[in-house]
Amino acid sequence: MNDWEKELEADRALNIETCGDQRGFYSSLHYHRYEATPYRALEYLWNDYSIDTTDTIVDYGCGKGRFSFSAHHNFQATVIGIEMNKKLYEAALDNRRLYLEKHPDKGDNLFFHCGLAEEYEISSNENRFYFFNPFSVQIFMKVINNILRSVEKKPRHVELILYYSSVDFLYYLDNDTMFELKKEIIVPEWIEKNEHEKFSIFQLR
Repeated sequence: MNDWEKELEADRALNIETCGDQRGFYSSLHYHRYEATPYRALEYLWNDYSIDTTDTIVDYGCGKGRFSFSAHHNFQATVIGIEMNKKLYEAALDNRRLYLEKHPDKGDNLFFHCGLAEEYEISSNENRFYFFNPFSVQIFMKVINNILRSVEKKPRHVELILYYSSVDFLYYLDNDTMFELKKEIIVPEWIEKNEHEKFSIFQLR
């Protein structure tokens, strides 16, 4: 079974359709094309990163929702996917309906929101934030500032999960914020060919 067939099989297990990348480009260079996190990479993440049912995860640039569904299925935590592209958002809603039809026991704590990441109002219970290079570092900085302002209002432990992160994201977090690197989770069969094939977990100092 090749990698593409494995991706399709994983989609079928969740009863969703997330394979395939986004066609075309956004008019603004600040927003990147949708690409789903590989299921193989998610396997390594979930084997080495724990999420509680009491956690609430925000998936920025969720696209069709693969990360959102995978996190929800594995941990039954509340998950909120944020997507600015209306067609991708509608695809995520279709996937949500299909997913809950097959997995009604998973609960109804999986949501999707259509809008810009930097305009999303962070709730006081949201404490895990996922990024797979959905936008430029300028937008990333605005989102991180929103998270920090939310923590100022309601102190809590928060963590960032970055996959295939750009150097700009990592530099900003290391040098201009109170976030510190907690751990890295690599995808061993890919990391030798591409140093970005890893998850970087950050937490507030």
